[in-house]
Formats: sequence, structure tokens, C-alpha cells
Amino acid sequence: MEKAYNGFLPVRPAIQRFILKFDTSHLPPTLVADLRTDHAGETGAVWIYKGILAVSRNPEVRAFASEHLQTEQRHLNAMNTLLPVFRRSWLLVPWRIAGFLTGALPALFGSVAVYRTIAAVETFVNLHYQEQIEKLNTLGTHQALKAQLIEFQLDECAHRDEAAAKTTKPGGLIARLWVSAVGSGSKVAVTLARFI
Repeated sequence: MEKAYNGFLPVRPAIQRFILKFDTSHLPPTLVADLRTDHAGETGAVWIYKGILAVSRNPEVRAFASEHLQTEQRHLNAMNTLLPVFRRSWLLVPWRIAGFLTGALPALFGSVAVYRTIAAVETFVNLHYQEQIEKLNTLGTHQALKAQLIEFQLDECAHRDEAAAKTTKPGGLIARLWVSAVGSGSKVAVTLARFI
């Protein structure tokens, strides 16, 4: 028995590190799925801005996307710290592709299309974060997590408002269809990321 125990001791730290990749004891159990969607969403957001930067040559759009990419990367880094590896969405590659396309496609059509897309995405994200903040208000616990989500929500609202201010004219049918598709796609992505 002692030989088995002595053999176990060297591998114990590796086992503990592996188990921590599943540990969500520091999070409210009712919000783990929501946080998985947040992580997936922040991943997608990073790739939206990468898609814009890959396609757009407009200096104003590029400055807008570069600045917002930094914010979204900060959010993603925080989510990476918060959510253990094996509790994240298993669909991160599709979220990256979808994010890239959500940024690149409107960039092909110009700055107004980019700004409408960002306004649509961030409108959805604001509501999504608000639902989680309300859940935490009901629980009355995890104040640090709540403060972090409020900070992220404020950043997303600032992105939404900045983008909306740059699209003063109402969009045509194609623009409205695109914005609707972006909103619907965001809802589907959240539903999938909640479970997968």
C-alpha cells in the first residue's frame, strides 16, 4: 500500500490541476451555463472585430474596431480566468468562424453596415448581461461577479451607442434583414452555448 501511495504522490499535482479545469465551486450554480454563453459571446466578439480588421480599409472603421477589440479581448481574458476550461462551450471554433464572418461580411459593404452590425450585436448583449445581473440581484451573493458583469455591460452599451451614433439614417430592407439575422443568430448561439 505504501508503494502505491508513494507512486501516487508524484502524479497528484497533475490530477489536481486536471480536476480544477472542471471546478466551478466559486460560481453560482444557476449561472454556470450563462457564463459559458458569456465566454462564447466574448470569443465571438473578439473575432467580429478581427473580421472587420481583416476586410475594412476605412481608417475610421479600423480605429473603431481596434479600440473595441482591446475591450473585448479584456472581457475574454476575464472570462478565461473565471470559467474553467472544461466548462466552456465546446463550439468555440464555430463561434470564432461565425464572429469573423459577422465582422467581415458587413465590412465588405462599408462603414454603415459595420456600425449597424455592432449596434445590433451589442443591443442583444446588453439584454443578455442584464438578465444575469438580475439573477445575481435575486441571489444577493457573488457581488464581485455582479460588479464585473455590470462593468462588461457598460462597455457593451458604450460600443452600441457609439456604433448607433454613426448610423443616423434608417436602413433599407437588406440592412433590416441583416440586423434581424444578427439578432436571431445571437439568440441561437446563446441557446447552443448554454448546453454545448
